[in-house]
Amino acid sequence: MSGGGIRGDVRPVRLAHLGLGAFFRAHQAWYTAHAPDAEAWGIAAFTGRRPDLAVALNAQDCRYTLIERHADGDRAEIVSSIAAAYAGTDLEAWRTTIASPEVGAITLTVTEAAYPAVPERDDALLADVRRWPEGAPSTVTGRILAGLHARRAADAGPLALVSCDNLPDNGAVLRHAVRWAAGEVDSGLAGWIERHVSFVSTVVDRITPASTDEDRAAAKELTCWADASPVVTEPFSEWILSGDFPAGRPGWDGAGARFVDDVEPFVRRKLWLLNGAHSLLAYAAATRGHETVADAVHDEVCVGWMGEWWDAAQRHLGLDAADVLEYRNALRYRFANPRIRHRLAQIGMDGSQKLPVRVLPVLRADLAAGHSPVGAARPIAAWIRHLRGETFEVRDPAAATFTAAASGPPRDAVRAVVSLLDEDLAEQRDLVRLIEGLVRDLG
Repeated sequence: MSGGGIRGDVRPVRLAHLGLGAFFRAHQAWYTAHAPDAEAWGIAAFTGRRPDLAVALNAQDCRYTLIERHADGDRAEIVSSIAAAYAGTDLEAWRTTIASPEVGAITLTVTEAAYPAVPERDDALLADVRRWPEGAPSTVTGRILAGLHARRAADAGPLALVSCDNLPDNGAVLRHAVRWAAGEVDSGLAGWIERHVSFVSTVVDRITPASTDEDRAAAKELTCWADASPVVTEPFSEWILSGDFPAGRPGWDGAGARFVDDVEPFVRRKLWLLNGAHSLLAYAAATRGHETVADAVHDEVCVGWMGEWWDAAQRHLGLDAADVLEYRNALRYRFANPRIRHRLAQIGMDGSQKLPVRVLPVLRADLAAGHSPVGAARPIAAWIRHLRGETFEVRDPAAATFTAAASGPPRDAVRAVVSLLDEDLAEQRDLVRLIEGLVRDLG
């Protein structure tokens, strides 16, 4: 393989990962390192596109420091579950890895924005389909298809695809995109995928802020090793999976992962209570000058907004009230950890992809049930303030469209932005007026 490196003492490569970054290294790679059969499961990890992290990791034999940042101090370990690291653009290495019969699963952390909601209308995926099999694919779906095409040609057997991104029923969303694209380019490949590839749905959770120079200094002090790419994370971690692994998997359950028949209740709980609160704070707390989640939850105004949001979401979860209260209390503790600098600007990226799954279901449910939707409307209002340039830089795949919509007078801006999210909601005058008032009042 080209473009990467495999050290001599590594575990055999039996997993592939797309989306090499801090969260993957704090989560899936960490679970693999802590599995009781860890020595049998090395990971070939590919970046999203840029080669920088792969280069940095290869320079230190793919080992890295993981720092758990507790309120009373740091704890560090050296993680060695990554056997090889490659740039996402190294298509030769990708195809060779996926074509290996030893590889039993592909995990993905590519953000919600990488999953086409309607594959047949996604311009980038359509471009990949039109030029198949020539040229390098530009989409995650296209890259997966290229890997599966190589695996089929090598007669390498079945495989599991495991989405670890924050969107409802992520395995089914990935399955729809991959099967649609395969059907467009090669009916034989589509049939092979139907028979040999499983799609696993998951819920993942571990707060992983971007590392800083101070974190690199802390890693060196804790381990006596100058790690150029340490990962900082919180003590809490959760991984819930549902689906088949026809070619085997590590003993992740021995490291704390849970395997269930249905992830949907856990998806809603996490998306609404944790991720929804994060989106609310990312935009609303930023209007009050805060930079991190910990800063925001030490502001009683922000805490009140978060409580309103949680109350709205809890009404529609359909879960035991005592269990939800326990989860809310755990979130408060996690959010308030003063030693986790989870930047609001990092959380606030890709709002046009996140709000439709984190916030809109609760807003629609509140309206349908006749509740006052203030708690569910505030995240939308705060996002509009963000789109109007009043917080941090807008980083979003649809930034141009939404910032243009938000640029007019508040009433026009609210209607235009909400219309882009959901035309039916934009027709509800009372809701538009409510959001307009919240836009004016925030800050």
